[in-house]
Amino acid sequence: MFRGFDGLMTLSRREGVDIRPTLLRVLTDLYVQAAGHTHDEERQFVELASRLIDEVDDATRAAVRARLSIYPHTPREIAQRLNLAAAPDIDRMPDVTIMPDADTAIVSEPLAPAPTMTMQPDDAARLIEMFLAADSGHRARVLHSLRETKLRPSAPVDPRRAVRALARLEHTALASDVPGFTAELADALILSARMAEQIVAEPGGEPLACALKALGMPGETYQRVLLFLDPLRGASVTEVYRLARLYDVIEPRTALIMLAAWRGTALAVTRAKYRPTLHDDERQRPRAATAPSRPAVQPGAAVGSRNASNG
Repeated sequence: MFRGFDGLMTLSRREGVDIRPTLLRVLTDLYVQAAGHTHDEERQFVELASRLIDEVDDATRAAVRARLSIYPHTPREIAQRLNLAAAPDIDRMPDVTIMPDADTAIVSEPLAPAPTMTMQPDDAARLIEMFLAADSGHRARVLHSLRETKLRPSAPVDPRRAVRALARLEHTALASDVPGFTAELADALILSARMAEQIVAEPGGEPLACALKALGMPGETYQRVLLFLDPLRGASVTEVYRLARLYDVIEPRTALIMLAAWRGTALAVTRAKYRPTLHDDERQRPRAATAPSRPAVQPGAAVGSRNASNG
């Protein structure tokens, strides 16, 4: 997976341009793009990253820390070097999919220290992409891991605005008015219409749970939304109970981190579509611009004498 990095490491020790920050960023991006890794891949990443972390600048170390803090499979050795909370053991964590007859106690844990890192748009897009690509069990674990990160969450919604929005959301949900519910959610959370549609229409239901948790919707109201907004989902007792239990364990701070990620993803999409006008914009066109033609006879020039042969 990281073939050729040993040669680049040797090159980085030579005099000249220091490429170690770039190496560490590229190595981290390659690692977090995969949903999982073998033991050899993890060991190789630990060996390479450990040799680079202590030799790069603070800005690079902070960027790498931000990427790995939202990745659920960060090796424990690297998490300790970057002062991150220990990554949860995914294989040993209980699944959040709970049947009605299960008797499970939920133990609340203390919140992580005050966040200091702002999520960049590209990191936010990666987080949302990774979250949507996971199944329901892994989504719950991603949300659990966000409780321990130092990422800066979005600012809470103004309480008066949230109260008005929650009343309208419940009203539209009871009427099964999905377009009205989507428009109200986009307005309340300051999201684009496309992003709100993605949250509401997502089949798993976890994004909608995070969005409504960010607004502070009470659990009883959320259950009524589950029952009436989507008739197919509301007809499944197991699905409603699973999402209701998930809603109870989602921390408000985790929901606000997801809200910040959705807003950052929208910003990343906007930046990707934007191309600034450069001073040499003419060179970017498929055909070169033709130079304006000059008249054969300049104004004010003397008219040549006619030839006798042409009259």
